[in-house]
Amino acid sequence: EAVAADLDPGSSERRSFHVRDPMPVEPTASRPYMPGYGVQGPEEGTGLLPWSWAVDRLTAAHDYWVATVRADRQPSLMPVWGAWLESSVWFSSSPGSRRARNIGLNGRCTVTTDDPANPVAVEGVAERIVDPEAVEAYTAVTNAKYEVDYTVDFYAENALFAVRPSIVLGLASEDFTGSPTRWTF
Repeated sequence: EAVAADLDPGSSERRSFHVRDPMPVEPTASRPYMPGYGVQGPEEGTGLLPWSWAVDRLTAAHDYWVATVRADRQPSLMPVWGAWLESSVWFSSSPGSRRARNIGLNGRCTVTTDDPANPVAVEGVAERIVDPEAVEAYTAVTNAKYEVDYTVDFYAENALFAVRPSIVLGLASEDFTGSPTRWTF
């Protein structure tokens, strides 16, 4: 079981969570609030997208964009390589990077896929992965995905994070008004 540790925003205490803790098989789907865009009701157009639609895009994404917040409350956005693993978006970063420092102060973030035509945005809290077996699993997945040969030590020396979704948003551009979906966990 992969163990992650997180700095609780506003506290210096670390807490742990288990990445493999069960998540709902299917989150609750609804229409997001999008005033002025002519978004149709949940039964109109394509209708609410299935959760599998989002998981397919989260799994297939080559890059993910990670939005964090600086100490001065300014936003910061950078692309990363990563993977959809254990029902979370995982990515690594240099421990001294802006992204890792921001997450150390406030773990709340948004991670999006790299496809603007069929975007999926994951809102959640980035939690630092410290379990050696989890680092090994991430290394294997990303080495296969990106056809590279990074060592477990590379990721162990960097900061490895997992963002478990609290809210996920997605839409299919071919049905902009009839497909927007919000999944709540």
